[in-house]
Amino acid sequence: MTLRVLLADDQAMVRGGFRLILESQPGIRVAAEAADGTQAVELARKLRPDVCLVDIRMPGLDGIEVTHALAGPGVADPLRVVIVTTFDTDEYVYGALRAGAAGFLLKDAGPALLIEAVRAAGAGDALISPSITVRLLQRLAPPPRPATSGAGNQLSERELQIARSVATGRTNTEIAAELFISLSTVKTHITRIQDKLAIRNRVELAAWCWENRIMGSSP
Repeated sequence: MTLRVLLADDQAMVRGGFRLILESQPGIRVAAEAADGTQAVELARKLRPDVCLVDIRMPGLDGIEVTHALAGPGVADPLRVVIVTTFDTDEYVYGALRAGAAGFLLKDAGPALLIEAVRAAGAGDALISPSITVRLLQRLAPPPRPATSGAGNQLSERELQIARSVATGRTNTEIAAELFISLSTVKTHITRIQDKLAIRNRVELAAWCWENRIMGSSP
C-alpha cells in the first residue's frame, strides 16, 4: 500500500527537499504540492491524501487554519495533518494541536524523523520524537490547571502510566514492553483513555498530560 502525501509549504525549495526525501522511500508518493494554505485545503479535499504535511506559516490560510479545515472538530471525515514548524518562532503550534493535528516535527529534524512522522500518521498514529514532545509541549502548553482539579482521577493508575508514556513519545510497542502487557492491551487502554477524556489522538493526550501536571505526578 502506497502512502499518498500532500506537501503544503510556500517555499518551493522546502517542498522539493521533502519530495526527494519521501519519494526515496518505498511505499511513499507525493500526490500534490500546495504553495499556500487555501490551495492546500482545496487539493486535500479533492485528492484525499493519506497524510497532509503542512507548514505552520503560509500565505492565505496558515497551518492552524488548514488543520481546522481538514481535521478540526466537526469535520465528518478528517484527514491526517502533520504540522511542520520552526521551534524558536512558532509558539502557536499548540493551537494547531488543539485544531486536530496528528503530529508535528521541526523543519531541521532531518530525513529520518520526517519519514517516521509521515509513516506514523499514515498508520493512524501520532508518533512524535520524545525530545520534541517534551520540549514543545512544556514550552507551548498553557499554564497548568490547579492541582485541585483532580484531572488524573478520571483515569485508572494503569491508564495514567500509559498516558505518561504517550506524553514522552513512546510507541505502543515500547509501552507494551515496559509494562509487560500485550500490544492489543495497550491499544485498548489508549482507546478507553481517549474516550474518557473526549480527545481524538495521541498528541491531544500528550497535551492533556502536560496541561494537567500529570507528568509531574509520576513517582
